[in-house]
Amino acid sequence: MTALNSKQETVCIFGTGDFGRSLGLRLLQAGYEVVYGSRNPNNSALLPKGAKVMSYEEAPQRANVIFVAVHRKNYDFLPSLRPVLEGKVLVDVSNNLKRHEYTESNAEYLSMLVPVAHVVKAFNTISAWSLQSGGLDANRQVLICGNNVDAKQAVVDITHSLGLTAVDRGSLRVASELEDLPLQLFPLWRLPLRISAGLLGAVFLYVLIRDVGYAGAVEKKDKSFRIMISLANKVFPTVALVMLALCYLPGIIAAFVQLYNGTKYRRFPDWLDRWMLCRKQLGLLALAFALLHVLYTLVIPIRYFVFHKRANIYISLIKENKTYEFNDMWAWRSDSYLSMGILGFALFVLLGITSLPSVSNALNWREFRFIQSKLGYLTLLLCTAHAFLYGWDSFLNASAYKWWMPSSYMLALVVPCVVLVLKTILILPCLDRTLTRIRQGWEKPGKAGMHKNAKSSQPLIL
Repeated sequence: MTALNSKQETVCIFGTGDFGRSLGLRLLQAGYEVVYGSRNPNNSALLPKGAKVMSYEEAPQRANVIFVAVHRKNYDFLPSLRPVLEGKVLVDVSNNLKRHEYTESNAEYLSMLVPVAHVVKAFNTISAWSLQSGGLDANRQVLICGNNVDAKQAVVDITHSLGLTAVDRGSLRVASELEDLPLQLFPLWRLPLRISAGLLGAVFLYVLIRDVGYAGAVEKKDKSFRIMISLANKVFPTVALVMLALCYLPGIIAAFVQLYNGTKYRRFPDWLDRWMLCRKQLGLLALAFALLHVLYTLVIPIRYFVFHKRANIYISLIKENKTYEFNDMWAWRSDSYLSMGILGFALFVLLGITSLPSVSNALNWREFRFIQSKLGYLTLLLCTAHAFLYGWDSFLNASAYKWWMPSSYMLALVVPCVVLVLKTILILPCLDRTLTRIRQGWEKPGKAGMHKNAKSSQPLIL
C-alpha cells in the first residue's frame, strides 16, 4: 500500500501564522502528530502544545501530507526542497488580497514550482477562527481540487477526521475559482440589496414630496419632523410588502413561460434565473423591513406629536362637553386591520426561520414547499389584506390624493395584487393540470426533442 492510500498519522505544516497554528491545534485534537516547518525553528512559543517544530528541510521528511500555510510571495524556499517533496501531497491553503491578482492561481503556481509533488487546493475557504471554534454551519464545507486522485483522497480523509465536509470540485484548473470565493462580498445579496435600496430611495422620496412637500407648499405647515417616525413607518411597510411579492413573482413568470413553451427543457432568460436565485435574500430583507415597521408602530403611543394631538382632542371635548360615540364599523375595521397584520407578520417570521439552513435541512422537500409556497402565499394575502383594511374607504376619497398622488400604501398594493391575481389564474384546473404535466416531463407536440441539450433551470416553488 502506498503512502497516499494510507491514513496520514503525521502531518506537516509550512508556516506558523494564525491559520497554521489553528489547523495544527485541530489536527492534534483529531489524533494526528503535527510537525511544523519554519524558517525559525526556535520560535515555538505560540504553537499548540504537542506539536514539533523543525526547519523547512527536516519537517517534510516526517510526513506525506504538507499544508503550505504561507503567502505566495514567500514560496521562494520551496524549489530548493524538490528532492524532499517528491511524491508528497502539498495542500495549498493560500488566498490573495484581490481577485485576478495573478495570471494563474496560487495552486497552479505552486505546482509549477514543485512539479514533483501532488498539489491540492483545499482549506482556503475555512478561516482560522472557524477551525478554532469547531467549523460550525456554513464553515463546515472544505472545497477541494487537484489533478491526482490519491492526493485528493488523502486530503478528504483528513477533512473528515476534523469533522468537516469535503466537496470535490475537480481538477486544479478550478483553483482560481476557489481562491476567488473568500474575496466575494455577499454575492447572492447584491441584487436584493440593490432592489431594496432602489425601493427605499424611491418610496422615501415619494412620501417626502407627498406629505412634507405638499404640507409646506399648499398648507403652509412645517411637517419635516414627521420624517423620522411617520415617514419611515410608511416607507418600511411599503418596501416590505413589495419585496415579499417580488419573492413570488419570478416563480409565476417562470410558470407562464413554461406554459407558453410547452416544455420544461428550455432555459429561462438569464435575468429570470438571477431573480429566482435571490428569492431567499429578497424575503429576508423584506422580513427585516417588516420588523422595522412593527418596532416603529410600537413607539407611536409614546411620540410627542401623538401625545400632543390626543391631549388637544381631549381638552377640546371637555370644553365643548362632548363625547365620542362607539362606532361598531370602526371597531371592526381596527381589530381586523391589526389581526391581519399580526397573523401576516407571524407567518412572515415562520418563512424566515425555515429559510435558515439549520432548519431547512431538517425538512423534507414537501414540508419545505408547503411552508415556503402555500404558507408564503397566505402570508402575502394576509399582509395585502392588512394594507387594504388600513386604507378602508380612502381609495374613493378625493382628499387622500395630494397633488393627484395616491398614498404610499395604495402603491404598495399594486405588485402584491398582480401576484395574487396571476396565482389565482395559475391554480385554475385547466392550467394547473397542464403545468403539472409539463413539470413531469410532458411536452407539447412538436416540442419533444427540441431541447435535448438544454439544461432546465432550478426547481420552482409556486
